[in-house]
Amino acid sequence: MDSTQARRDDVVDELHGIVVDDPYRWMEDLDDPELGSWVDAMADEADAYLAGLPGRDALRATLAAATDVPRGGAPWRRGGWWFQRRNTGLQDHDVLWCVPATTSDGHGPDPALPPQVDGWRVLLDPNGWDGARSLGPVAASPTGAVLAYAVSQAGSDWQTWHVRDVATGEDLPDEVPWSKFSGASWLPDGSGFLTCCYDPPTAGQEHEAANRDQRVVLHRLGGATTTVHARPDDPDLGFDPQVSHDGRWLVLTVSRGTHPETQVHVAPLGDDGTPGEVVRLLDDADAGWWPLGVQGDELWCLTDADAPRRRVVAVALDGGAVREVLAEGEDQLEDAALLGAATPDAPGWLVTTHLHHAASRVTVHDLAGAVLHDVPLGGLVSAGGQVGGELSGGRSDRLLHVAATGFEHPSLLLRHDPATATTTDLDPDLQPRSDRSGRAGGPLAAPVVTERVFVTSHGVRVPVFLVHRADVTPTGNVPTVLWGYGGFSIAVTPHFRAGWRAWVAHGGLLAVACLRGGSEYGRAWADDGRLANKQHVFDDALAVAAWLCGEGEAHDDDGDPLDPVWTAPPHLGVEGRSNGGLLAAACLTQAPWRFGCAVPEVGVLDLLRFHRFTIGWAWTSDYGDPETPEGLSWVLGYSPLHRVEEGTAYPPTLVTTGDTDDRVVPSHSFKFAAALRHAQAGDGPIVLRVDRSAGHGAGKPVSQLLDERADVLAFHAHHLGMDV
Repeated sequence: MDSTQARRDDVVDELHGIVVDDPYRWMEDLDDPELGSWVDAMADEADAYLAGLPGRDALRATLAAATDVPRGGAPWRRGGWWFQRRNTGLQDHDVLWCVPATTSDGHGPDPALPPQVDGWRVLLDPNGWDGARSLGPVAASPTGAVLAYAVSQAGSDWQTWHVRDVATGEDLPDEVPWSKFSGASWLPDGSGFLTCCYDPPTAGQEHEAANRDQRVVLHRLGGATTTVHARPDDPDLGFDPQVSHDGRWLVLTVSRGTHPETQVHVAPLGDDGTPGEVVRLLDDADAGWWPLGVQGDELWCLTDADAPRRRVVAVALDGGAVREVLAEGEDQLEDAALLGAATPDAPGWLVTTHLHHAASRVTVHDLAGAVLHDVPLGGLVSAGGQVGGELSGGRSDRLLHVAATGFEHPSLLLRHDPATATTTDLDPDLQPRSDRSGRAGGPLAAPVVTERVFVTSHGVRVPVFLVHRADVTPTGNVPTVLWGYGGFSIAVTPHFRAGWRAWVAHGGLLAVACLRGGSEYGRAWADDGRLANKQHVFDDALAVAAWLCGEGEAHDDDGDPLDPVWTAPPHLGVEGRSNGGLLAAACLTQAPWRFGCAVPEVGVLDLLRFHRFTIGWAWTSDYGDPETPEGLSWVLGYSPLHRVEEGTAYPPTLVTTGDTDDRVVPSHSFKFAAALRHAQAGDGPIVLRVDRSAGHGAGKPVSQLLDERADVLAFHAHHLGMDV
């Protein structure tokens, strides 16, 4: 038998009276030698096929050129030190830099302003580590003297916390292993930090064990790590611990998997930093509550309680009375931060990021909520929030730093002074920028434009960003990639990806769809794309696919109708990652005739068994619980693995995964690729690409990313008719 033809077993489940075949159940045992042999054969086949695609080398060269641009994150200050992540361009990992905020005698530069160029030095450079290790979240102590930093291995979500002396650059002996889905927050005196851990998994089950019973732990420098909060009575709860700016409170955001409703519990901190009795301040779990910080005797929160597009409120720490600070507006309030509120010579500000039709708008308010001014961002970009950019500026800072990104801009770094309403455009090294023209030469020299259109999907207006070279016009055969996500209240906003930029540089059209299920328009928009409404996400994507091919209707920002014919099914591909991998596979299996190729990456593809592995149980908030009759009826309608039909002509499909993915376990991709290969009645290849020593995507080295994206782009280009 062909080594790439997978064995099919007679495994049948009867679920709530419904008989379901699962012939590839054996692929869930990732240690099975037969599975290892099959994966090796599939990977060898994929390597040979992808390496031989025409134009791959040219695409990789363009990818490298698009990536080889200096990038800098928003700098932030803790006490006497400034920190910033930077990348010269093709470094595999971002490097963490630091610089003292003042000279040793305290009479140096203004501590509110990070020095430009001079004095900065490297604090953490993961590029010198074992290539499989990557740097995760970091947290500096209140004085900035010590830094907790997390390290993961082979792309795993598991991380181990270490501690580094900032002045000497030397590591302390402290380690906190088996942490996951957590940052760190320091005690006021810097004697220790809080983070979240799980009990160690059984040896050999690190990438498969379910993640439940998360604990809040306190690690004392040079001492022990102890559990300070846990909920064994409710093992599905997760925690985000934060120490308030004034050092008086431990604030716990309590969540249940990925459910949009959260709770907020607080505990007073003793003189030694030990949390006291936990008070369930906001315990109804009837809305989303996201703490912004303690101000006086109130906890300020971003919330969608009685405000689907969110508002800012202040909650009394004694009794829980709620006072509105900033009312719900017409646009989704995606993020908010308190700036300068603890600085004697600053009045304090509330900085917000709203989404206006899926693009960012940053606004400065006073602490009464009144609008003072907007921060000029310049075009359709992302700043702050869940995707694309970041805001930095703390309670003791007088300046705001904004790291933004757009489809055309890999790194946009702004410094804003809210007292004077002035904004400075910065280079990654914080020098005032004199020219943003950036790259020149080769395919990247051609100007690129971004358009926003609104496609009608079953009576709903769906925003879509169209990105293309200025000289590319609707001809009916433009090679086009449709990308989307649509889930977990995650907004899809303009952001830069080298793969997208390379595709556009070679004459392709990129269509990024903001589907229901995200947070682009608030809670109602998200709810309209989950649970019983999950099919709406796929309906939206298919409506966009149809419009790109001249079917359906769309309008511009002014409401005027648009009727171009950009492409046709043989030239249209669909792509997405994770929950977006589910989207791509659902579109493929529901309407294979719509697409010339499909690329579901690290996707959730078996919707009957996703909840049985790692953190998958948490996703029932979006998909439903297949153990219940209601949930089973929902997921059976769209589960890609179960929508594969023998004798169907599927377009060329590239399925990607990582062999150490402990978020969406690779068995999803293995089973789906095997099922497609068995069912395929057409000529299109079904290719399984497996990244070795790679997880879900976080921390992947740039060199590995370039190879991955070159393969994906070459696959699209070859099957969609792009002449590279």
